[in-house]
Amino acid sequence: MLLSMTGFGEARGQDATLTVAAEVRSVNNRHLKISAKVNDPYGALEPELEQLVRERVRRGAVQVSVRVERPRKAADYRLNAEALAGYRDQLQRLDGAPVALVSLLGLPGIVEENRTTTPDVAGEGPFIVKVAAEALENFEAARAREGAAMAAELLALSGAIRESLALVADRAPLLVQAYQKRLTERIQALVQEHGVVVEAKDLIREVAVLADRSDVSEELVRLRAHQDQYEEILAAPESGGRKLEFVVQEMGREVNTVGSKSNDVEISRLVVEIKGALERIRELVQNVE
Repeated sequence: MLLSMTGFGEARGQDATLTVAAEVRSVNNRHLKISAKVNDPYGALEPELEQLVRERVRRGAVQVSVRVERPRKAADYRLNAEALAGYRDQLQRLDGAPVALVSLLGLPGIVEENRTTTPDVAGEGPFIVKVAAEALENFEAARAREGAAMAAELLALSGAIRESLALVADRAPLLVQAYQKRLTERIQALVQEHGVVVEAKDLIREVAVLADRSDVSEELVRLRAHQDQYEEILAAPESGGRKLEFVVQEMGREVNTVGSKSNDVEISRLVVEIKGALERIRELVQNVE
């Protein structure tokens, strides 16, 4: 099963004391690169979150972001009575009219935080990690969905390449026959015009040289073997992005050899089509874990 290297997952959770929001996202990278960020005072949980990612992800640049908040309570605040009285007295001295205290609550220094409790990082850590793990599961599900779509397209591209290779295999033997026919016609013309004598063995030798130079049967056999391996990787239970990269590279080499050996317009056209499919495959494989 292929997995995409790009994905996104999020999760939220709330208990009696905390509200937790977690996000996991990733982009392509040849190796595994992890960045985990949790707001203070829970930074000590970052190594544990990184380990969670390492257990599930093998390649890609992964970012884990967790935001922890505590619901506000009335006991968390206190009114600064001295500041409130000071504002009131100053305003009354200015115009002599009574001042509604509620109108002063938004002024600086009137409402102050009154938090004296220290967060229990050890006790609250499991719940925070649990929410982050849920985000990671959603992230994995997204990668699997995208991987399945890529696998379907990669398999379709492989089918198109097989069809083109079958046409190349059917046409390649005809090239030698066509060359032999053209060569024989030229020799006959030379004999008629200039009385040139050509030994049959010389004609056979020339045709044999061309047949050897243009023979692509070995390349086609190796290409089919590479395609079999390619499709086995697509069907394997593990995501094999690096294996696919290697196999596609080998396929490209064989196709280049077929193109260089061929001196036929139709085979050259088929080679161009195969190269186009391989290029699309390379683009997709770059996003496979």
